[in-house]
Amino acid sequence: MPAFRIAPAVADAFPDTLIALVTATGLRGHEPWPHTTIALEDLERQFAEGMWQPADETDPRIEAWHTAYRSFGTNPRRIRPSVDALGRRLAKKGTLPRINPAVDSYNTVSVRHGLPSGAFDLDQVTGDVDIRHADGTESFTPLGEPATVENPRPGEIIYADTTGVLTRHWNHRDAHRTRVTEDSTHVTFVLETLHADRDGALLEIATKELRALLAPHADRTAVHHLSPAQPQATA
Repeated sequence: MPAFRIAPAVADAFPDTLIALVTATGLRGHEPWPHTTIALEDLERQFAEGMWQPADETDPRIEAWHTAYRSFGTNPRRIRPSVDALGRRLAKKGTLPRINPAVDSYNTVSVRHGLPSGAFDLDQVTGDVDIRHADGTESFTPLGEPATVENPRPGEIIYADTTGVLTRHWNHRDAHRTRVTEDSTHVTFVLETLHADRDGALLEIATKELRALLAPHADRTAVHHLSPAQPQATA
């Protein structure tokens, strides 16, 4: 089982970070997930009826990530945090993408609560996972582009295992290698905030919602947390 770690330099730069790790074992991605379908359609309905709006870059939750991106040299209006990009897509098209039940689950929870989320197929992860600054030598193959190889810029914050980069720009885009598909059976989902003092309770609500969507379709689920005070957890 891989360990997830926040590097000391990242913890020092973002001392109020809190990350929830929701690990599902024995995940069954080929069966119907009616609760996820309902949650996703309900979110789109609330938006269509004007009852709710996705967080945009004026919202403190998104603004914090824009500030973080700029701090490590990324333009967040060109390369957006995942939750920002998803919210903008919903605002423009009125719908969220349908990928597969597991991905649809974390996308729905992410946009509903304005918190970045992602996931890794642990059977494709090698060694432990570190959230750290890139040194410029790492390789990254973007989701959906298996023939593409990129090198993150030095100083960019990444998730990385012993083989390569799992996410670029902290949470902008996931890697193709560790993508979650219907065949994935052992997956760690992440939900993130840079302001635990302000948004820690919201993160816990989102974590419970995500776990509730996953639990009927997994043999077991577990939740762990990463923070500067607790910089390592085993998925």
